[in-house]
Amino acid sequence: MHRTATRALAGALTGVMAGAVAPAWAQSTTQVASTPVGELNPTVVTASRSEQPLSDALPHTTVISRADIERSQAPDAVTLLRREAGIEIAQNGGPGTNASLFMRGASSNQTLVLIDGVRVASGTSGGAQIGQLMADQIDHIEVVRGNVSALYGSDAIGGVVQIFTRNGRGHGPLANAEIEYGARNTKRAQAGISGSLGENGDTSFALSVSEFKTNGFSTMNPLQAPKANPNDNPYTNKSVSAQLSHRFSADWQAGLTYFQTWGDVSYDNAFGKRTDTNVAHNVVRSMSAYVDGKVTQDWKTRVTLSQGDDRSLNFTNGVLQVPSRFNTRNQTASWQNDWAFMPNQLLKVGLEHLQTSVDSDAYNVPTRNVDSGYIGYEGKFGQHQLQLNLRRDRYSDFGGANSYYAGYGFAFNPQWKAVASVSNAFRAPSFNELYYPFFGSPNLQPEKARSVEAGVEYSSAMGLVRVTAFETDYSNLITSAFDPVSGNFLAANVNRARVNGVETSYRGSIYGVDLRASFTMQNPQDLSANQLLSRRARHFGSVSAYKTFGPFSAGVEWNAAGDRQDSTKTLGGYGLLNLVGRYQITPDWAVSARVENVTNKNYQLIYPYNTASRGVFFTLSWQQHEPKR
Repeated sequence: MHRTATRALAGALTGVMAGAVAPAWAQSTTQVASTPVGELNPTVVTASRSEQPLSDALPHTTVISRADIERSQAPDAVTLLRREAGIEIAQNGGPGTNASLFMRGASSNQTLVLIDGVRVASGTSGGAQIGQLMADQIDHIEVVRGNVSALYGSDAIGGVVQIFTRNGRGHGPLANAEIEYGARNTKRAQAGISGSLGENGDTSFALSVSEFKTNGFSTMNPLQAPKANPNDNPYTNKSVSAQLSHRFSADWQAGLTYFQTWGDVSYDNAFGKRTDTNVAHNVVRSMSAYVDGKVTQDWKTRVTLSQGDDRSLNFTNGVLQVPSRFNTRNQTASWQNDWAFMPNQLLKVGLEHLQTSVDSDAYNVPTRNVDSGYIGYEGKFGQHQLQLNLRRDRYSDFGGANSYYAGYGFAFNPQWKAVASVSNAFRAPSFNELYYPFFGSPNLQPEKARSVEAGVEYSSAMGLVRVTAFETDYSNLITSAFDPVSGNFLAANVNRARVNGVETSYRGSIYGVDLRASFTMQNPQDLSANQLLSRRARHFGSVSAYKTFGPFSAGVEWNAAGDRQDSTKTLGGYGLLNLVGRYQITPDWAVSARVENVTNKNYQLIYPYNTASRGVFFTLSWQQHEPKR
């Protein structure tokens, strides 16, 4: 990124932080935010696998609320996540194309993605298809940074992104609908209904369906990939989410969740023909059934059965590619017990069984079974806070892995808290790395990581700000290495890496302006090759501000990143400006507009792939409200 853009972003963030941590004598003249306090300090579950206020989470955690999603008018999860501290996104073209998520420099297959607690990653590639997840179906997202394998097992080296679909708790049955039209012949429609039934609202439900279509743009730069088809690459997505829960008593409840998205995306091939048409049919699905309640006043238990599917089928000119089918199914049974044995003291014990199976025309692979047990402790002693977690995972195909997390917090006063942690994590080899013909090595061991971090947190009526310094050392990283016996490049545990840096996040409201800001400085080093890790920037960040004026609201968002290396190429830095506006016509009806990439910035996230030019989009929304009593 140009130095001026970097300095401007840092300056803007510094200004926000200065306003957030104004001294006591200055706060009396500051207008406190209109943002609800519950939105500034919501209840989260991902950071410890139990409910806690966001300000109590020891790992660096942020939340993207439903209100944030509606304000930003973001179309998908990729757009929502790319503005979060510590997160970078690299995408092979427009909506629906393959998207890689780098958290704290960790690879996309080193960050765990959950949908309503369900694993949805591909067993072959190791990553989740976040490019297929549309914002229409999302209630909120919790982002936890750093090694938390002691909570979730494999893949949680960079952290965890947990996506929660819409639910109907807290209000009577209400319907909603939206239609959108915009640049590149983009069309979107969504409709849903949700709410609680019964005199006491014991039964709640939600159902939402949506469709997204766009003509897109040519995903590859013809000057850099002359063999690629120069035509536009369209994308179609159809999604549905549903939830049903029932409370049998004050202490016991059960429920079901379901989510599925079908995506058809056209993509380019740099080594094909200029007349080729390539299409991928992708499916991401999550399902779960759960029951939880209190066995005693101090003992809470939860049993969950879930299934996550990742499916992909590829065609060239209408004919199935060979190989073309890569389907994964993750089936999990889990039992968690929380015992509040003393005030502010919680003991957590859990068992899990995961079965991962792959159906592919590329190779035959055995089913993977993982048996896991974990124990955790959370406690508060006056100004002191402690979180300790241990986990053991036993894999049927390569053996076992142990992981731990030890976190400590010290509250200087109700506003200021210092935090620190040490942890380790691992990533199990993917099926491609173990078994893919002429590449896989069945004797691979898990990738490993050790991390240390320290930070400071400030919370007040004006928001929550956190600054965290971190360092993660990676060993046993899997890469391709030449094997003189077979004459092939095979997967091998040979690489080492280190990522250290500082990340800052702020969420709050000052003078009636809702604010979000993040800034990350990092040094993502490939120690084996003595160079920067591919597609990671040394600095990146985001600032957004939203303000309501009666029936009108408006917002501005700026995302920026520095230079990145992509193989032998250097990708230049960029700064993107987006604008949004909304007019509330009646209590139920509203019209919105957004302008993406206002300055029509030409930039690349991956060589030789294009990114979207300026685009204008309009949305008509209808949201039913409960009648006033």
